[in-house]
Formats: sequence, structure tokens, C-alpha cells
Amino acid sequence: MEELIQIRHKLHKYPEVSGNEKETANLIIRFLSKYPPNKLITNIGGEGILALYNGKKTGKSILFRCELDALPIQEINTFNYKSVYEGVSHKCGHDGHMAILCGLGKKLYENPLKKGTVMLLFQPSEEDGNGAKRVLNDFKFKNIKPDFVYSLHNLPGYKKKQIIIKKNTFTCSVHSIIIKLSGKTAHAGEPENGINPALALAEIITKFNSKINTDLSSKTYCLVTPIYINMGEKAYGVSAGFGEVHFTVRSNSSLQMKIIESNLEENANTIASKYSLKTEINWTESFEANENNIEAVSHIKKALTHLNLNFLEKKLPFTFGEDFGLFTQHFKGAMFGLGSGKKTPALHNPDYDFPDEIIPTGIQLFYQITKEIIDA
Repeated sequence: MEELIQIRHKLHKYPEVSGNEKETANLIIRFLSKYPPNKLITNIGGEGILALYNGKKTGKSILFRCELDALPIQEINTFNYKSVYEGVSHKCGHDGHMAILCGLGKKLYENPLKKGTVMLLFQPSEEDGNGAKRVLNDFKFKNIKPDFVYSLHNLPGYKKKQIIIKKNTFTCSVHSIIIKLSGKTAHAGEPENGINPALALAEIITKFNSKINTDLSSKTYCLVTPIYINMGEKAYGVSAGFGEVHFTVRSNSSLQMKIIESNLEENANTIASKYSLKTEINWTESFEANENNIEAVSHIKKALTHLNLNFLEKKLPFTFGEDFGLFTQHFKGAMFGLGSGKKTPALHNPDYDFPDEIIPTGIQLFYQITKEIIDA
């Protein structure tokens, strides 16, 4: 544990944001060199790392994934391993998730598999929603076809070491939309000679607000949150000719999200046309829903029973987005939660820190899931 706590603290001290995880990846590579896998693939999907531990015989393959990136948040903690970088810190616990996968690699090296393959994916760029897509589209990943994929996320607000599981949707589909409206600038004293986007922006906001259904148990759950709005310039003699508005949209299924996206785009275009405005619509930071496979969840349950771990089966999905959902769209898999303490600060808060004492629980559960699948 001391070795794993040291690597976790070092990762915490030197955080890097999405797309810039070079030194983070080097730290992981140096750690794994002490417990070398049968094959190590680097620079996958960017700075990603894929470590393969093979058994003596062929068998089923399992991929476990963690994240490399930190967040652009200023840390306010004062412990000796606090972030050394201004405005960047591990406020989602990815440092702890990496330590768990490092521990699993160590365990697999010291206790080699009799058969099958375990793949450890240290994925870049989760926070901006691009990492999973880049890994899956990387030619180095083309021949990687695991039978099952798993990931965990620490969850403040739940008892330390408690496991949170759920069939079907675990985390929501989250996509963000940018709507730009182009009209015509005019003198503020002659607004009739221009095309001002103000009324269209107001109508779009009102229309999108009417789409909200906050019932997470409903198939038509939809949360639309206004994020940003801008129009014209601070020039009081000018009637604006351009405006834009951004929203984040959530649904409890990727299929329903596609319906919502189409509907919102149609609404925005109709309103813009009504006011003779041109539209430019883009979607960004897209996270597919983590739709947990029932068979994959059953293996987690068997492992929990074997280890006699405390667990909670959740009825409703979490509303946050997580790009592991793209993996569960392609392979049988599941994401589960690992309780990080009822009094632990919330994720993405400036005073959050991953609790070291839950690292062994993550390792034990990942390893037992491996045994349940490969030894079956």
C-alpha cells in the first residue's frame, strides 16, 4: 500500500489537464516497469497507455480502464502533496483510479493468470469527452476486442469502500449544444434596418426550458441547462447583429439523446428562421450514457459476494457524464461506484482529495471480477 499511496500522491502533486498528460503517462510507465506486463502500448488515443497481462493459456479477455487527466481547478488543500501547478488539480479522483490500476498491475505480475488476458487502459482526456473516442479510433486499438470492459468511479456522499452498482443506465448521456445566430448590425436608433437576435435568443431559451422533464425514472427524462449567452457588443449606439447561447443537455439513454438532439436543433432553426436569422449549431463535450450490461453486472455481484463487500444497488442513474459510456456502447461492460466517504468534499470541489484507504477495495474487486470471468 505504501508504494501505491506514494504514486497516488505524486500523481496528485503533478496534475495535467486533458490532452497534456505526458508526464502523468511517464509516471505510470515507470511504475509499470517494475511489474512489467507482457505487452505495453503507449501513446494510444494521445498519451494513453494499454498494459496487457497474459495468462499461460488463452481465455477470455477483460479491459479495466482509468483516467489520466486532471481539472482546471485551483486546489485549496494544504497537505504536502498538493498540486504544484496554479489552476490545475486532481479534483475528480483520477489520481486514485490510476493508483488502483497500478495496484492491479502489480497483483497480476505477482500472481500471474493461468489463462486469459487482462488489459489495463490508462485513458487520456476523459474530462473533455474526447479520450474514449480517440482510443477507440486509434489504429493501435483496432485489434483489441475484450470480452468485457469495466471501470469504477469514486463517489463522495457514500460510505467509504461501499460499492454502488446498477443495471442498465449508470450515468446519463450528456451533450452540450452551441447555437450561433447571425443577423444584421444596425444603428440603435434605426433597429428596423438590422436583424437583432435578442427575441430569438429569448424564445429559444423559453422553448428549451419547456423540454425539461426532471423525472429520472421516466424514459423521456431530459434536463436542459443554460450555460452561456452572449449578444452584440457594449456599444450603446449599436443594435446587435450576432448572438449565441450554449446549453448542456442530459438524458438517461443514448437513444433518447439522439431524439432530443434532433428536436432541439429543429426548434432552434425554426425560431431563427422566424426572425430571419442564420444559424450555426454545434455539439461539444459529448458523453454517451454508461449502459451497463446485465451479464457484466452479474459478475460484479458474484465478486462482491465472494469478497463480502458492502454494496448498494441504485435504482436511478447518476446525472453526471462519463466517457466510458462509449466503451459500453461497443463492448459488454459496466461502470460501478466506489464510496469515498459521506463527509468527503464533492467531486470537482477545490478541497476534494481521493481517500487512500479505498485503494485496496478497488484492486480487490477488479481482481475478483477477473477471476469470476476467466475461471468460469
